[in-house]
Amino acid sequence: MEPLLRRGAGKAQSLSLSGARLFFTVALPFLAGYFVSYVFRMINAVLGPTLAAEFGLTAGGLGLLSSAYFLAFALSQLPLGLLLDRYGPRRVNAVLLLVAAAGGVWFATAQSAESAIAARTMIGLGVSGCLMAALTAFVLWYPPERISTMNAIAFSGGALGAMVATVPLELLLRVWPWRQVFLLLVGATLAVSLALWLVVPERSRGQATPLAEQVRGLVALFRDPVFLRIAVCLGGSQCAAVALQTLWVATWLRDVVGYTPAEVARGLLAINVSMIVGYMGFGRAADRRAKQGRSALPLLIGGVAASSASLLFIILGARTLAMPLWCLFVVGGTSVVLGYSILSRRLPKEMAGRANTAINQLGFIGMFGGQWVIGLVLDLWPQTPGGYAAEAYPWAFGLVWAIQLAGLLWLASKPTLLTSCPSAEPAPSRSP
Repeated sequence: MEPLLRRGAGKAQSLSLSGARLFFTVALPFLAGYFVSYVFRMINAVLGPTLAAEFGLTAGGLGLLSSAYFLAFALSQLPLGLLLDRYGPRRVNAVLLLVAAAGGVWFATAQSAESAIAARTMIGLGVSGCLMAALTAFVLWYPPERISTMNAIAFSGGALGAMVATVPLELLLRVWPWRQVFLLLVGATLAVSLALWLVVPERSRGQATPLAEQVRGLVALFRDPVFLRIAVCLGGSQCAAVALQTLWVATWLRDVVGYTPAEVARGLLAINVSMIVGYMGFGRAADRRAKQGRSALPLLIGGVAASSASLLFIILGARTLAMPLWCLFVVGGTSVVLGYSILSRRLPKEMAGRANTAINQLGFIGMFGGQWVIGLVLDLWPQTPGGYAAEAYPWAFGLVWAIQLAGLLWLASKPTLLTSCPSAEPAPSRSP
């Protein structure tokens, strides 16, 4: 495996676009795609009570409706990686967004829970390439020492989408029915697809790798112990962080703390602002370490540890500091995205799509499982007139906390892993 991993090390390709033009013609359209995908991802946090009432959903049913998005993501990641490496991020993402737009129209016109679940699955499939296409494009267009920062900008673009799905969405829903809001989102999705197809230049990737060799590289990747430990930690952390942030934090604030819908939206806005702070802070810190020839892995481990500790305090009954703890939980959880840049420096460029989607698959398996299982656990207690039983939340949240902690401990249990995760460039030599 080691020769395969080291083969891509070295200098980045010379860039043919200036910094500003590179950002506006390459980065920005991909960022817009991830922005739209995150609005789709987060929208049920605000719409959840409305959808549950309209479609007659239990907590488990609402969890399944929301997590179907993540299931589609998880199932699509490995073939998506092959497509990204073979046909390039621009074309693949532009076409998939048309699928998302069709799913959005279906969801907006759904008349049953089954139809809504199928439509949300289709949306998940359509936006499944937004982030991975962006990260793959950054590997192709940007030098290695800027990858962590560009990845952080991409994740922050998603966080902006999450912010739109809080207070602005709650205000819009006061004057527009939720189905019309979905059609507005469909229009934005079509616009991004068009921009990707017409604005983003095609990046030469050299001779296409034969499919059989692509598959062999993917199999070798799953045998790499560094990849496995980072991917499992990411999946375990996302099982808690994203599953809670995109749905169940909102119901917890309503059922346990007693927030009104407007207060829930403001709480989610604060959490999503924290997410941007985490992405940018960890991204910049990781690139500084890369320039010094140091691994970003300690940042990842420390961030997840802080996230896990915050969630534990919430589970144990902390109420006075609930919002700061939720914000710290999200900030720490953002550190797992450093796994993408750690692996991008370890692997050849021609494996960028497969590496990113492979690690992402475990992340979305965690998100799907966490979001659905939390709903199933909440259903074990009788519902209250206002929502779900407050005493059910520690058990539901404790389950995903244990999964997050297990992934962290497995990663941190092998200190020598630090030497297996090289930075973008070797540390500068010192004169004797």
